Amino acid sequence: MEKVDKIFHNNELNPNVSVDCVIFGFDFEKLNVLLIDRGSNVGPRLALPGNLIYDSENLNQAGSRVLDELTGLKNIYLEQVGAFGDPDRINNKSDQEWLKSIRAEPTARVITVAYFSLVKMDDYLPQASSFAKTAEWVSVNEITELAFDHMDILNAAKDKLKEKIKTQPIGFNLLPEKFTLSQLHRLYESILEKPLDKRNFRRKIQKLDIVSSIKEKQRGVPHKPSQLFIFNQEKYQLLTETGFDNFGF
Repeated sequence: MEKVDKIFHNNELNPNVSVDCVIFGFDFEKLNVLLIDRGSNVGPRLALPGNLIYDSENLNQAGSRVLDELTGLKNIYLEQVGAFGDPDRINNKSDQEWLKSIRAEPTARVITVAYFSLVKMDDYLPQASSFAKTAEWVSVNEITELAFDHMDILNAAKDKLKEKIKTQPIGFNLLPEKFTLSQLHRLYESILEKPLDKRNFRRKIQKLDIVSSIKEKQRGVPHKPSQLFIFNQEKYQLLTETGFDNFGF
């Protein structure tokens, strides 16, 4: 089997540095993350999209390239979660066996820099390529095992998201242009992983003044249509740039 490293011009790859990407999406009910099936015959098959970097590219460039190569997602804004460098992070026997099939130096110590992003799921159709057999959205609450230390990376990204939501408005990148307050409420509950009092939530959102009602209601729903809202772009952008002092969600 030809090693994937050779396909990617092995002489330019840095065997000790990689990037991993945590891409979150929301389907109006639950928070999801984009995972690839690495096709391993032993151990966890699912993993975060990630690979080694080229010596000629910076970390941000590597993150965008790797995400594109493995999932087909392009032009995604990526924000760093942190670096992960436990000496044993790739020493699991099943991970080692898989690495032997794609890496020129499968036992080399690898330090990874993780990135995360929030996207509208309907805007992107994942298309697996390279060593990824599939690329699919999976509910974060259904994930119990991932390759390498990717569970640690996923949990760190979730924690980053929880902290971010306390000081910056989150939603524009996960919700459609028109949405209901119930959908926004469910989004916050999914990210924070806890129930939020509906009245209190709506009062705080209205105080932030980041949403505006429009003269439209839901269509084609099996219940009483709800009022639709849009983000107040000017106010939303201001709070995105300046943040606010922990609104207590």
